[in-house]
Amino acid sequence: MKAPELPVDEPQRLQQLRALNLLHTPAEERFDRLTRLARRLFNAPVALVSLLEEDHQWFKSAAGYAAQTAPRNTSFCGHAILQDDVMVVENALEDERFHDNPLVNNELPVRFYAGCPLRTPSGAKVGTLCIIDHQPRHFDSEDYTTLRDLAAMAESELTAFQTATSDELTRITNRRGFMTLGQLLLNECLVKHQPACLTFLDLDKFKQINDTLGHKEGDHALIDFADAMKVSFRNGDLFARLGGDEFVVLFHGLHLDDAHRVLLRFDDYLQQHTESLHRQYMLHFSSGVVEFDPLHPLSLEQLLEGSDARMYAAKREKHQTRQ
Repeated sequence: MKAPELPVDEPQRLQQLRALNLLHTPAEERFDRLTRLARRLFNAPVALVSLLEEDHQWFKSAAGYAAQTAPRNTSFCGHAILQDDVMVVENALEDERFHDNPLVNNELPVRFYAGCPLRTPSGAKVGTLCIIDHQPRHFDSEDYTTLRDLAAMAESELTAFQTATSDELTRITNRRGFMTLGQLLLNECLVKHQPACLTFLDLDKFKQINDTLGHKEGDHALIDFADAMKVSFRNGDLFARLGGDEFVVLFHGLHLDDAHRVLLRFDDYLQQHTESLHRQYMLHFSSGVVEFDPLHPLSLEQLLEGSDARMYAAKREKHQTRQ
């Protein structure tokens, strides 16, 4: 086994890493959504945001991996930060640096690794965004581009305020984050000829909650709705608050009928969740689902427009039915 060498700027690198004030902080959605998305896009069992301390690596986000730390001297990421671009190990058993590494010879062996260095604004490589598989695999030019794109987003989050791509109130993705990540998902669906569905979700009678119970209770309603989304939707689905009482979900790999079934289950859970909190109201929503067809692709903006139109049509129909 070959232990990773230290970067030539190691003292400055450690200083900049610690100045980020991220080490050993709680999990954050702004990083977790990137590792969830990486697992989905690459169909990989493990995705990590790894930060390299003096003698260990610490995982700011770990999707599919239970440990929070690992020794630096056996890490693949320690080697990855020595490079300027993505480091790929397609079969660790055939790489002289790793063939006898303990990570390659345990119960869940690392066979494949791809990691992109994460830099601070001054250029110090403080960690990686990486994916791991237990089987050897090929990594093509499209994969390189996708991993670089995700790493660029992780880099921006290293120094950005959480509000950069997260909604401050609900702690889920905001409009800016959705537009960036959503386009990545659609690009992947296009390349791999996979379906997807997008739906607007608009809370019914939200203004009434605000007007009769106050804005604080309105905030509780929005948080409750977002919390139900976190429980109900899959790790690979992308959901966000666009603003006000408008939310959106991009279902990766689902056709129209599948998406409608998921929304029915979400509605059932939402009612149970709201009732368990003993709120003075029940939460209901209107939705409008449109399907992304990789053979006749629409842009993310076009899908949003189509879904918005269907959602408002459904809301009008509800209003007419009540009259």
